[in-house]
Amino acid sequence: MSDFAFTRRTVLGALGAALILPQSALAFSSAQAEALIDKAVADINAIINSGKSESAMYVDFEKVLVRYADMPNIARSVLGPPARSASSAQLRTFTKAFQTYVARKYGSRFREFIGGRVEVNSTQKINSIYDVRCTAVLKGEPPFAISFIVHDKAGKFIDLQIEGISLLKSERSEIGAMLDKAGGNIDKLAAALS
Repeated sequence: MSDFAFTRRTVLGALGAALILPQSALAFSSAQAEALIDKAVADINAIINSGKSESAMYVDFEKVLVRYADMPNIARSVLGPPARSASSAQLRTFTKAFQTYVARKYGSRFREFIGGRVEVNSTQKINSIYDVRCTAVLKGEPPFAISFIVHDKAGKFIDLQIEGISLLKSERSEIGAMLDKAGGNIDKLAAALS
């Protein structure tokens, strides 16, 4: 009886810890990274081929970003050093505005994928990230490479690379120029992105 109680207590304790511990404390694997991107790609493919209006597709793309991308960390990274002095409220507002901006900007590009698909090919672990390599297959176009960079601590993707070009780095440069134009004011920048 005491052995059963100990075993049950041990199992319940481990299960409780798994439910209470943040996701970053749990192990993450190549298979999980690939499964995450498989789901994200399936959602993207469904949106692309849904027949919805462009504005409805943008809303759906933003939901995919929130579900599968680490948008708070991506937004801070894109904002750069000014993120360190921003208030929590400013960062929340900027993150929301930035994810809406990204959904519109890249959602309009994804319309080119109608009738096409994105296929997950392989996953490679590099230190604390997983490079989930995919191929975009479009009608009448040669296939091209897309990589989702998944961070094991976040359990979400933190960058998207198309033909080797990092969207995170591209957006950092563009958002930096927009912040300069806004006189360094994060609130004005967020308003301009909305």
